[in-house]
Amino acid sequence: MKKIILYIAASLDGRIAEPDGGIEWLSEFPITEEMNYGYKEFMDSIDTIIMGGRSWRELSNMDAMGAYADKTVYVVSHHDWGEKENIKFITENVIEHIDDLRNESGKNIWLFGGGELVSMLLAADLVDEMQIAYIPVILGKGVSLFPEQPKESKWKLQDSTSYKNGVLKTTYIKKLAR
Repeated sequence: MKKIILYIAASLDGRIAEPDGGIEWLSEFPITEEMNYGYKEFMDSIDTIIMGGRSWRELSNMDAMGAYADKTVYVVSHHDWGEKENIKFITENVIEHIDDLRNESGKNIWLFGGGELVSMLLAADLVDEMQIAYIPVILGKGVSLFPEQPKESKWKLQDSTSYKNGVLKTTYIKKLAR
């Protein structure tokens, strides 16, 4: 079974985007060859990406979807904008559809975001691992990483790496119920 892995950057106060959905605050912490926060290894471990409609629109507006051309991207949205190359839309039966994706053969699945989708999949107990890069910025306002999480879940710290620019990347795995 494929694992669903949340790999995301968050501010110290748990925000993943500015109030308007913008991610410009991350521009001071680019992924580079020297400072890639495990990104290359992570990308090699996945073949599927799940993202919310707002995330997809933000990336499309930045003309950044080309970076994921070799992955199958599923966009969870209220609107079906029409399949394009590797991009498909999930507009109904979201949890069932994503659960079916886990059972397909292949590599793991990247839960890209945003916050509402993360909360939905956490509530459905579909997230297996979280890799969160905490960026040394406090946004104060914006999109929360875990907005209105409807149920408690427990996680075990598997790894943490600190970088010279102040970023702290943590990896958590789901604690199994006893």
